[in-house]
Amino acid sequence: MNLYLLLFVISLLCLGLQFEPMHSLSVWDRSAIIDGQWWRILTGNFTHTNYTHLGMNLAGLWIISSIFSPSSKSLLLTLVVCSIAVGIGNFASDMTLYVGLSGALHGLFAYGALKEALHGRQSSWLLVAGLVGKILWEQFVGASETTSAMIGARVAIESHLAGAISGLLLGYGESIVRRQSADKKNA
Repeated sequence: MNLYLLLFVISLLCLGLQFEPMHSLSVWDRSAIIDGQWWRILTGNFTHTNYTHLGMNLAGLWIISSIFSPSSKSLLLTLVVCSIAVGIGNFASDMTLYVGLSGALHGLFAYGALKEALHGRQSSWLLVAGLVGKILWEQFVGASETTSAMIGARVAIESHLAGAISGLLLGYGESIVRRQSADKKNA
């Protein structure tokens, strides 16, 4: 599948989840998940508080995809893995409801930047450092009040942290597997 076609499909999915009853059935809701509605671990990432929130997250998705140019398969796999990691990671917080793609976007960015850095693109270490700095800032200082006002909700910095960690682990894990495969071929 073409990368831009996949991005378009993801964008349509997110848009479709803004409408009822899909929105209510998709929100990450702690008690609903505990009661057996496991799909919300994933789907909460793809619905949003409002159209500004949706637009900001979709712009981020398209921009990150343009920066790192992943294959469609890589984008889809990384997005799903990071979304699930965010959905599970939210249980480590006191959050009861969550919507938005930003946690998974932090994972996509972390994965892309670390993958480039580990493949020798030295300037990408600056991207990794910038992301780590942003995450630390959010954890110790807090998120932007302007962003909170635009999306009509508290910025879920716990989700940003979970997404970034999952993306870094995925990128590092992939690097180890590739290195081991190369070592076996050379042995």
